[in-house]
Amino acid sequence: MTELCRQGLDAQLTRASPRAATRAELELFHSAEYIDLVRERSISGLGYLDRGDTPAWKGVFDAASHVVGATLEAVDAVMDGSVQRAFVPIAGLHHAARGTAAGFCVFNDCAIAIEHLRRVHGLKRIAYVDIDAHHGDGVFYGFEGDPDLLFADLHEDGRFLYPGTGRSEETGTGPAQGTKLNIPMKPGSSDAEFAAVWPQVLGYLEAGKPEFILLQCGADSVGGDPLTHMQFSPNVHAQAATSLCSLADRLGHGRVVALGGGGYDRRNLALAWTGVVRAFLESTVHPLPNVQNGRVLTQ
Repeated sequence: MTELCRQGLDAQLTRASPRAATRAELELFHSAEYIDLVRERSISGLGYLDRGDTPAWKGVFDAASHVVGATLEAVDAVMDGSVQRAFVPIAGLHHAARGTAAGFCVFNDCAIAIEHLRRVHGLKRIAYVDIDAHHGDGVFYGFEGDPDLLFADLHEDGRFLYPGTGRSEETGTGPAQGTKLNIPMKPGSSDAEFAAVWPQVLGYLEAGKPEFILLQCGADSVGGDPLTHMQFSPNVHAQAATSLCSLADRLGHGRVVALGGGGYDRRNLALAWTGVVRAFLESTVHPLPNVQNGRVLTQ
């Protein structure tokens, strides 16, 4: 928020407060047994929510439910025309699977948002785009056999980074075989490498004609992050946001929601995510006819 204020962007934003997701909303993606486990261990604060990677702590159920609720509020605001774009910095917890936590992600708000858009708003073809350094495995494997989920994930090669997945050969299974796009990047990849592969992502999305675009814009792909080896500049995140907004506008709906994702260097987070918000603001100067105003929602 400090960087947003420094750049004079805060006054242009519509702020919203998060809410807790309901049990029914969590069950759009997660199993009832797993939800019960999180609730139980949230009371005791003991144990793990997976095989030893994601610890429980007192209040984790409420906190994780609010992340999901914040994402759904943003999605709903875009769908009802209140805003054209929205950004949820705390969200983008893309590792959690249907029946387990993973990579410190408890509930997968990205996957729940996809199901919510379909079941509540009646959309069919949704695009999930991920530029976090880590592969969005929870989303990928959760929809691996779904041909209507457009999945494009640009990440550090899994041979060098958790979770070790996202090979280029992983393009979907069954009826969805050949419909997913995984682009592993070499450690040390910079803006030049991003520029070389990003047109492939845009071409894939343009051909798929999604009705809504979710962008997981983790800033751990920015150079200097202590846990990864990528070397993007913060400009990559702004460029990705700008081009996805342009694509959404060309498709006639303008719907883009960005989810913060990972990042372990505060300066990188501030610069990359402020770049995303600025791109959203600059792309809503001339809002589409079905949008009530051109403001950007942030939570």
